[in-house]
Amino acid sequence: MTNWVIHHADMLITMDGQRREIADGGMMIRDGVIEAVAPTNDLPTIIDARRLDMRGYVVMPGLINTHHHLYQTLTRAVPAAQDATLFNWLKTLYPIWARMDADAVYTSALVGMAELLLSGCTTTSDHLYLFPNGSKLDDEIRAAQEIGIRFHASRGSMSLGESKGGLPPDSVVEKEDDILKDTQRLIQQYHDPKHGSMLRIVVAPCSPFSVTPDLMRESSKLARSYNVTMHTHLAETIDEEKFCLEKFGHRPVDYMQTLGWVGSDVWYAHAVHVNHAEIRLMAHTGCGMAHCPSSNMRLASGIAPIKKYRQAGVKVGLGVDGSASNDGSNMLNETRMAMLLARVSGDPAGLTAREALEIATLGGASVLGRDDVGALAKGMCGDFIAFKLDSLEFAGGAVHDPVAALVFCAPAKPNMVMVNGKLIVSGGELQTVELPPVIEKHNTIAKMMVNG
Repeated sequence: MTNWVIHHADMLITMDGQRREIADGGMMIRDGVIEAVAPTNDLPTIIDARRLDMRGYVVMPGLINTHHHLYQTLTRAVPAAQDATLFNWLKTLYPIWARMDADAVYTSALVGMAELLLSGCTTTSDHLYLFPNGSKLDDEIRAAQEIGIRFHASRGSMSLGESKGGLPPDSVVEKEDDILKDTQRLIQQYHDPKHGSMLRIVVAPCSPFSVTPDLMRESSKLARSYNVTMHTHLAETIDEEKFCLEKFGHRPVDYMQTLGWVGSDVWYAHAVHVNHAEIRLMAHTGCGMAHCPSSNMRLASGIAPIKKYRQAGVKVGLGVDGSASNDGSNMLNETRMAMLLARVSGDPAGLTAREALEIATLGGASVLGRDDVGALAKGMCGDFIAFKLDSLEFAGGAVHDPVAALVFCAPAKPNMVMVNGKLIVSGGELQTVELPPVIEKHNTIAKMMVNG
C-alpha cells in the first residue's frame, strides 16, 4: 500500500476534537491510516511516501452518507411518480422494482456509488429491502468492493404485504424465516467489525408499514447477538403516523420503543414527524437519525427538526436517500440542502455551513457507530477529499472563507478523493471503474424495467 504525504493545503479542515482548520496544512498516511496532521512545516519527515502538493486546495474528511437506496438510480424521474407523496410514489414504483434482477442491482449500485464518490462521499450505507428474481445484497457488495467505497450494507426486508394490511404488493415481500436466515448468512460471511473496516452489515427491516412487529423483534435479537447495528425508516410522513396509530396504537417512535428498537445501535431514516418527548427519548437512548432534506422536500414529507435534535444531543447524520426520491446521489449538494432547509422557517443561523459539514462527516460517523472515520486526525482512516479553490463555483467565495464556500456556493466536484489510503478519484475522474459502458448498460436496464 502506498504511503502519502499531503502538504501545503491552503486549508485543511480536520473535524478533530478542536475542530482545527489548518492553513498550509498537511498530513501523513501510512498503510491507510493517518499518522500525523499538522501545519506542513511541522510534519515529521517520511521518505517512503508519495507526496501530494495541495497548494490551491481545501482538504477535508470524506463525507458520510447514512441512508440510501442505490437500486433507485434505475427509476429516476419516472413520469408517473414525479408528483406523488411517499405512499403513492411507492405504490407506483413497487411493480417496476419487482422487475429487477442481480445484474440490475449490481449495475445500479455502481452508478450510485460513482455519483457518491464524485461528490466527495467516502463512506456510504445502503438500504436494500427487496430482492426479486434472484438478486441479493451480495450484488451491491461486489460493486462496492470493485469501486472502492467504504460500505455499510443494510439487509433490508419487507414481509407485510397488501393482503396482510401492509403497503407493498405481496409479490415483493419475503417470508420472515427466509429474511432472518439470509441476514444471518450475510453477517457471518461479510461483516468486519475491525478498525478501518471497508464492509459492515446492518440489520434493516424496511418500515412500520412493510414489516410485522414479530420481524422487528426477531431482527433486533439477531442484530444484537452479532453486535451489528440496526436501521429502519421512521416517522417520515403523516400517512405513516396515521398507519402506526391505527394498526399498532402507537406513534412511530413509541412503537419502536415497544419493540426494543431504541439504543445506541439504532438509527432511523428521516424522523421528520416527532414531538419534544420523542426527541428526548431518542437522545436518552442514544438513537441516531439520518436527515434526508432533498428527499423530504421532493416527496413533500416535511422538515425534520434538525436544530432541536442537535440541541437535545441526538446523533444526526446526512442521507441522500433513494436516487428516485432525490433523483441524485450528490453528498455535497445534500450538505448544502441541509443548511438551506434549516433556515426556511425563519432562522438565518438554523444551521451554519460548518455545522452542516460536521453533520456530513462526524455526525454520519457517529450515526453509523464508527470512531475511525469522519475526521482527519492521528489514528483515523486515510479518507479525505480535496477541492480546487480556483474553480468557477468558488470564484468570489473561497477568497473570503474557503470552508463556508464549500457549502454556500454551488456544489463543486472534488478534484481528489482518497479512501483507505487509495486514490479513488484523481483530476476529478474516477480511477477504479470505467463509467461510460456502465452508464450505457444502466440506461438499457432502466428502460426495460419501466417499459416492462
